[in-house]
Amino acid sequence: MNKPTKWGLVGVIVIGLAGWGIWSQMPKENEELQLADKVKNTGGGRKALNVTAEVIKPRSLTDEIVVTGRLIPDEEVDLSFESSGKIISINFTEGTHVVKGELLAKVNDGPLQAQLKKLESQLQLAQDRVYRQSALLEKDAVSKEAYEEAQTNLASLKADIELVKENIAQTELRAPFDGIIGLRQVSEGAFASTGTIVATLTKITPLKIEFAVPERYTTSVKPGMNLTFSVEGQLDRLDAKIYATESKVDLTTHTFPVRALYPNSNGKLFPGRFTNIHLKTLEIPEAISIPTECIVPEMGVDKVFLYKNGKAQPVSITKGIRNEARVQVLQGLSYGDTIITSGTMQLRTGLAVTLDEVN
Repeated sequence: MNKPTKWGLVGVIVIGLAGWGIWSQMPKENEELQLADKVKNTGGGRKALNVTAEVIKPRSLTDEIVVTGRLIPDEEVDLSFESSGKIISINFTEGTHVVKGELLAKVNDGPLQAQLKKLESQLQLAQDRVYRQSALLEKDAVSKEAYEEAQTNLASLKADIELVKENIAQTELRAPFDGIIGLRQVSEGAFASTGTIVATLTKITPLKIEFAVPERYTTSVKPGMNLTFSVEGQLDRLDAKIYATESKVDLTTHTFPVRALYPNSNGKLFPGRFTNIHLKTLEIPEAISIPTECIVPEMGVDKVFLYKNGKAQPVSITKGIRNEARVQVLQGLSYGDTIITSGTMQLRTGLAVTLDEVN
């Protein structure tokens, strides 16, 4: 066999082997395509999604505001003297309860007391002079002007005595209301001016709760409404009542300031503590409501999926009020509808679903 013939035979063999390899692969590819078409046409291989659902029925739904606030005293004042002088006595114990009118501290009033004694010693003489002038006037032994002058001197003396007594009262620091006296800032022997703060008096029974709600609630929050609140370290909620609202919305925060009153009859709470406030503004006894996790926002539209004949069917809804767990539905759902409550991100129109649990 010559060389050209030899190489020709080798070429034929190589081409034949290559063709056989291509042919052997073709049936396998066709078989895969046929299987895929079968799955596509029959729905085979697609497993139904296991979900939970809820049947829509009337539920009570409450619109509740949850905000933070702080406790403030019913009354509070920094106590200071009305006149200057050396402090000669401090009559209160720090951190104790005092009653209205109780003498708390006093500055030196020695010169005023001496002046008062002098004036009071002149009082009897002035009264006697008026008596004598009155008797003489009845006998026409003295002029009416002399009698009136004696009366004027007596009245002037009495006014001077009252003035000195008022000045003496200004040397005394008395409690303006019942409350807890705080830590004192001065000591006996110190000179106190009218601006010197002796201590702070705080009335903690009752306590006020100060907080603010979003401006959209300006017409909903009114005096007389009840609320509950809690403080850190205390699980129980306490009851309070709104007694006043601000006359305008805060332009900086766009909130509406509100104050409530808590009796604090046991005196266990103190001003300055922060509170968590729960305020119910509206209660709908028979609302159509759904769990918040059911809602799927899509292109500005809120959707939920209903269970119908083993399939997931989307429906657009219009929302109303909401709380921490549920949302009111104004349009789109009716009593008796079965809404899918789990797997919402995997749901598609017409997807086969299996209900594991229905509430």
